[in-house]
Amino acid sequence: MTQGPLTTEAGAPVADNQNSETAGVGGPVLVQDQLLLEKLAHFNRERIPERVVHARGAGAYGTFTLTRDVSQWTRAKFLSEVGKETETFLRFSTVAGNLGSADAVRDPRGWALKFYTEEGNYDLVGNNTPVFFIKDAIKFPDFIHTQKRDPYTGSQEADNVWDFWGLSPESTHQVTWLFGDRGIPASYRHMNGFGSHTFQWNNEAGEVFWVKYHFKTDQGIKNLTQAEANQLAGEDPDSHQRDLRESIERGDFPSWTVQVQIMPAAEAANYRFNPFDLTKVWPHADYPLIEIGKLELNRNPENVFAEVEQSIFSPAHFVPGIGPSPDKMLQGRLFGYGDAHRYRVGINADHLPVNRPHATEARTNSRDGYLYDGRHKGAKNYEPNSFGGPHQTDRPLWQPIDVTGGTGNHAAAVHSEDDDFVQAGNLYRLYSEDEKSRLIENLSGFIAKVSRDDIVERAINNFRQADGDFGKRLEAAVQALRG
Repeated sequence: MTQGPLTTEAGAPVADNQNSETAGVGGPVLVQDQLLLEKLAHFNRERIPERVVHARGAGAYGTFTLTRDVSQWTRAKFLSEVGKETETFLRFSTVAGNLGSADAVRDPRGWALKFYTEEGNYDLVGNNTPVFFIKDAIKFPDFIHTQKRDPYTGSQEADNVWDFWGLSPESTHQVTWLFGDRGIPASYRHMNGFGSHTFQWNNEAGEVFWVKYHFKTDQGIKNLTQAEANQLAGEDPDSHQRDLRESIERGDFPSWTVQVQIMPAAEAANYRFNPFDLTKVWPHADYPLIEIGKLELNRNPENVFAEVEQSIFSPAHFVPGIGPSPDKMLQGRLFGYGDAHRYRVGINADHLPVNRPHATEARTNSRDGYLYDGRHKGAKNYEPNSFGGPHQTDRPLWQPIDVTGGTGNHAAAVHSEDDDFVQAGNLYRLYSEDEKSRLIENLSGFIAKVSRDDIVERAINNFRQADGDFGKRLEAAVQALRG
């Protein structure tokens, strides 16, 4: 079925889209050929700045279905009734690579999930790992600089990566995870997702609970070895993106079982690990997983640019009953993500179809700016006003967090079992002998590329402190590779 004649951006019909207008046959092109100029000008502006991190990604729409009553912990309406369904959009990504990089690489995977709730959009922005490399956002730009291309060589440098990790022993847990078998998922469908941070839930009575989110894949965990990933990245750089799209196209909708860990607020101060430290997990023996729902992806975007590249997610997008914790990485992200989107997509990015609320309406006094669509018409743009404008509710989304002491550049509180190595060692000892061998092989192959002995020794020493056998085997493997 034809859609009718081709038109210009302004809607005028196009007579000839094959030949530009010239001054006679073979003559120079005329500036009055506005179709040519319009097409070339638009083509030059078809890209927006790529994300500094998480540039390479894919996404899909889906549905979250609540399967357990959680009202004892949170008053969030989309979590208020068993069987309730909420539309979602989930964007997967790698972290360090640019927009044209391959999918099958050793890198954490971003897990950015938007719930289109009736109280506004709730964004849960995590990874496929329960922990991260650092615990304070002030170190994040430095960390990412080590993962990206060196400003002099134009390549990622092993010296930079291991110099930073060696000088930041808090990274040992995540690095042990990343270089293990789950460091290269076979696809986006075959990996778990995590909110990673600790968040606040609060109920109708005002009681506060700390929560961690887990999304367990129903497809089963599948990973790639380094050799398999190297081959796949070269043969099919779009492997993960294609797998996700094609699975949904054929009706094989990927799904995840949604679970949470719940900690009563009163238990946080004396818990053996700092519960707000992003480099630590809460052992399941202490706080068991509680199943609360099912997430299914069932609809592909119709345009990757409009719906995946221009999608925005911010950890600051909360709804009533959910809020932040004192996690210093999370606190930095509350600013950093929104600021990135305002720069990258524009001040009205939240107005785009993929980003705007789907189950309610945004009512603000913000006006104008790039791509403003005039949605407010003649309504007043201030509050309070006497013309029926939107008004405040006088009820915060989350409960206040108690603080004490003077201002200053404070390190996070240290709990009884806190150090940078205990959980990395526990993870190493959970691995089977085959898993340990592959971990040593993956780590040693990268560390051996470092040019300076002091950086190599410092990196190995972090793993030695996590577990003596870990350090001994890694040191031997690196020495063998370095001759």
